[in-house]
Formats: sequence, C-alpha cells, structure tokens
Amino acid sequence: MPVPVILDCDPGHDDALAILLAAASPALDLLAITTCGGNQTVEKCTLNARRVCSVAGITDVPIARGAEGPLMRSLHIGEYVHGVSGLDGPEWGDPTVPESEESAHALIVRLLRESLEPVVLIPTGPLTNIALVLASHPELKPKIREIVLMGGSTERGNDTPYAEFNIRVDPEAADIVFRSGVPVTMCGLNVTHQALATPDVLDRLRALGTRMGDLCVELLTFFSASYLKTWGFTSPPVHDPVAVARVIDPSLVEVIPAPVSIETQGRYTAGATCVDLHHLTGEPDNALVAMRLDTPRFWDLLIGAIASYA
Repeated sequence: MPVPVILDCDPGHDDALAILLAAASPALDLLAITTCGGNQTVEKCTLNARRVCSVAGITDVPIARGAEGPLMRSLHIGEYVHGVSGLDGPEWGDPTVPESEESAHALIVRLLRESLEPVVLIPTGPLTNIALVLASHPELKPKIREIVLMGGSTERGNDTPYAEFNIRVDPEAADIVFRSGVPVTMCGLNVTHQALATPDVLDRLRALGTRMGDLCVELLTFFSASYLKTWGFTSPPVHDPVAVARVIDPSLVEVIPAPVSIETQGRYTAGATCVDLHHLTGEPDNALVAMRLDTPRFWDLLIGAIASYA
C-alpha cells in the first residue's frame, strides 16, 4: 500500500524536484502540496508549485497556500539562490493547475482527520505550517506517522555560519517540531551535500529526450550558477528530494538516533541545529539524523521519476 504523505514546501529549485519525485512514486500517495514563505514569498512559492504541477500534468493533488512568514520573525527569503521568481531559469507559462480554496492549515488538519492511516509529513521548507498544526491541534499527533524533513545540519550552516536556511527562517517553529514527541527524521546539509547534480547527472537528464528532462536541466543549470557564486560548489546539491527519497525507500538514507535541539536565542547561532552525536548532554534522543546517502541509487530513483513524465 502506498504511504500517504503531505509535501510542505517553498519551491525553490530543489523543491520542484521533490514535487516531481513525490508525485511519480508508486510508493507514495501524495495527498497534498502545501506551501509557505521561504525560498521566496508564499505567493511566489504557491505559484511555483502550480507551475511545476501544470508542466508535469499533476492535476489531482491540491495545492494550498500556507504561512506568509515565521511565527515570530520577519521573513528572510532565498532570492540569492533561487532568483526573483524562486524558480529562475526556465520560461514558465501561466499555470493551469489551480490553487486550493482551503488554506494549507485547514487542508493539513482535514486530511489528517480523514486519513484511515497515519500520514507522513515531508516538510522541505521552513517548518511554520507544521508547527502551527502541532500547536493548535495536539490531538492530531497520533495521526502523524512521522515527520521527515529537509533542514538543519550536523556540521556548519549555509545561510549563516551555523544555521541551515530552512531552520534559520523559523527557529521557533523548528523548536516546536523537534520537541513535539512526533517521530522526526532530519535530512540535513551533511547528507544532502552528498546529492550533487554533477555533469554526469545533467547528461543523463538530457539523454531522456523529454520536455521534463530538459526543464530539469534548465533548473539545475541556474541552481548550479547560484551555488558556484555563493558557496563555490562546482555541482549543486539537490537537498529536498533526499527527504522524499527517505520515505520512498528508507534504505537509501542511513540514520542514527540523537538528541537535537534548536538554537533560538544565539546572537550568531540562531537557527542552528545542535545535534548531540556523542550524547554528551544526557538528553534523550528525539530524532533520527540522516548521515549517509546511497548516492548512485538516489539518482537512479530521481532520474527514473523524471523519466516518467513526458
């Protein structure tokens, strides 16, 4: 039986690939795509989700707009990586897939209540929407099988020296999620930096000879230029599909249990994920932390998903 999932995202180049992977996988039942402000404003992120689904022909998955910004802070966007539109690179036409009349919050709550089995939440952006659901409807926690998120790092950050972008945007929301008691798997930079879109990967996508393959090359070419300019990466990491891949096939992503705390007050470290790999604090484990990616099999999975589109 496919696993029911909700993808909560802020498209975003790598979020676009996560949407394609989640929608194509026979192992998943994609119940909804919800959006929040992050890589761009929530308006642009919602438009981008509709754009991706329109081009891909994903017409049976509702797309719902969520939080405009963090719980307690002003929104910090990733335009320096994803461009003015949030999905710079390709030429996008007007989307044909509509936006849901329900808000992301209302849709997530309804789907959790209606689902006959617990749902996996896959947040690949700031955790604002998820935190709002957990805080306002704690009775629904048993309806969540687990939260498999892209965010954080066991090492350094990418938006500040110690904070990864998604967690840095809304540390208070991340704190709620990690302290919620719901099973959490953290796919952070230390593992997603193993998912590099190398020239060989781009060649494989071109060789598909499809509109979607070519579109993904355009997305990754823009993304690559951003990563080279900002961080010196010669090939960009595709963060968000790693979390989706973990749900599709857990054996692709090796994890270890660890205590994870979110820094919310630090002058230089707000948004840092404090991962106690050696259990020095005596705190109990509250997350599974991704450490190693089976990179060849990951790319086989993602390119196979992209190949399923025209």
